[in-house]
Amino acid sequence: MKNLTIYCMSTNNNNLDIIKSLNYVPVGLKNNNFSDEWLRDDTGDNISYKNSNYGEYTFYYWYWKNLLKFKQEKTWIGFCSYREYWKNNNFNKTKNLKDLVIQNLPSEWDTYDVILGEPIKINDTKLSKILKYGKLAILNNLRAITKKGRNIKWHFDMYHGVGNLDKAIDLLPLDDREEFRNFTRKNYEYSRGNVFITKSSKIMNAYFEYIFTWLKKCEEVFGFNLKGYGQLRIYAFLAERFLPFWFKKNAKCLEWPMLFYDINKLN
Repeated sequence: MKNLTIYCMSTNNNNLDIIKSLNYVPVGLKNNNFSDEWLRDDTGDNISYKNSNYGEYTFYYWYWKNLLKFKQEKTWIGFCSYREYWKNNNFNKTKNLKDLVIQNLPSEWDTYDVILGEPIKINDTKLSKILKYGKLAILNNLRAITKKGRNIKWHFDMYHGVGNLDKAIDLLPLDDREEFRNFTRKNYEYSRGNVFITKSSKIMNAYFEYIFTWLKKCEEVFGFNLKGYGQLRIYAFLAERFLPFWFKKNAKCLEWPMLFYDINKLN
């Protein structure tokens, strides 16, 4: 695609043909016997061994250290996964995945630096999930009994350990620490997919430098002896909440619709 490259991340080698049919670059996460047709996060300067905890950020690290220096400034670079894609707004009534996802640069992007995934609203969390995962989080924030009291901080407490988000926030630089803490208490949504698209090498480099410095500090608090999905991938979940805050503070951003389409189910 002219002036737009999308890297599609997967842990399933069987997804190669589908990803290539979209004109996206296939990226293999973790060493799952990927062929040479894949970019892999376990070559060059990498942290692939952290993938179980870092998720897509092991490829972000790989791209930052190995490919970013070759990016041309006028080209847009973006990321998606095998089940979440940037939506093509011109097609809705079709089952053809290639028609449903971005293939060319939308004209709406021209005046923006960064494209973020449409927000996930967490104040509509189902009562059944709250009763299953969030009893302790509710006790720590009784206002969350109602939708108006449910914010990012409460949502993180519910799924990833009460107090863990604040422990991580305490490790942020002073310039952002209280501002981000306030962000997690005043907002009830965050960008979907833990992904972004940008045309700016400078912005991308600054984000990666910032996020990996912070996550490295977080490792000293949480370590890697983590149990259960909610805490095993805590570094990816921390980054997911921080991503929209950082980009909106440091760049001109546009939120864009995303499509959930799990291609694992096609194999």
